Amino acid sequence: MTNHRIALIPGDGIGAEVLPPARRVLDAVGARHGFGLTYTGYDWSCARYLREGAMMPSDGLDRLRDSDAVLLGAVGDPRVPDHVSLWGLLIPIRRGFRQYVNLRPIRVFEGVESPLRAAVAGEVDLVVVRENVEGEYSEIGGRLNRGFPDEMAAQEAVFTRPGVTRVLDYAFDLAARRRGHLTSATKSNGIVHTMPFWDELVAERSGSFPQVRWAAEHVDALAAKLVLDPARFDVVVASNLFGDILSDLAAAVAGSIGLAPAANLNPERAFPSMFEPVHGSAPDIAGLGIANPLGAIWSAALMLDHLGHPEAAKDITDAIAAVLAKTDVRTPDLGGGATTDELTDKLLEHL
Repeated sequence: MTNHRIALIPGDGIGAEVLPPARRVLDAVGARHGFGLTYTGYDWSCARYLREGAMMPSDGLDRLRDSDAVLLGAVGDPRVPDHVSLWGLLIPIRRGFRQYVNLRPIRVFEGVESPLRAAVAGEVDLVVVRENVEGEYSEIGGRLNRGFPDEMAAQEAVFTRPGVTRVLDYAFDLAARRRGHLTSATKSNGIVHTMPFWDELVAERSGSFPQVRWAAEHVDALAAKLVLDPARFDVVVASNLFGDILSDLAAAVAGSIGLAPAANLNPERAFPSMFEPVHGSAPDIAGLGIANPLGAIWSAALMLDHLGHPEAAKDITDAIAAVLAKTDVRTPDLGGGATTDELTDKLLEHL
């Protein structure tokens, strides 16, 4: 029997509350489909930073390297600046393991009301493919003249031909396997170097995927169209910054960011990939037992698909859809009064 080694990083806040439900679901589908999962937990978090001065130990990547995948809960604490927590844990993992694709599926489920009248279950089903390791979130830059009237900050955006090409190829290939339509987010009318370069590479790589229709949209207009007509989109590919913003916007269109999953992928599988819900640590509800576990559970399904178990992954997403469509069990973010455990129990019944 195949056995997968999974690194668990609960993190902060509700992260520790949503990973146990995901693990219960993983174990259930693993037993059904004939594979096992072995878990190793790591207490890397803002709590660790406050206690020891670092989000994770200096050999953290070496400890994770032999894992088949990483499942993360959430990271963030009001007592720790966000740039400290992000650059102390998530960014080193993403870049150290070449997780250059950030994959964000967006779907309006029956039984979950979108804030948009135009967002209808069965019609809105798209994926945002975000470049995940370079672009606007580079480490090149700095501060000058701190504390003086002429203080300044400079941040360099870095777009490399290999970095852009590989994420475009992933997005075009994904579109070819879905509905055959790709939208590229750009801003080449205002950003005169990196975005025209991005556009040129999109046009260049499209030649290898003649079966995919594609269009470029300025990111501001694209944001508006995601709100006005989300059903028109299939695969959206974007730079690190644009993809970050568009994927959160699209998750809100789907009705609750508590449902949204994410995958940080090394498609070549030379390193472990990392999977995480999008909802964050939510310190305002941490410890109340009412966190929505579906984002973490859907992230676990993405993990299984990446590990070569698409049928098991589909069982999970089908169960999520069934619970939302056929029952009234909802956590508070979805307008209900169920606890995390109650929603998980109902989903396991449908599995």
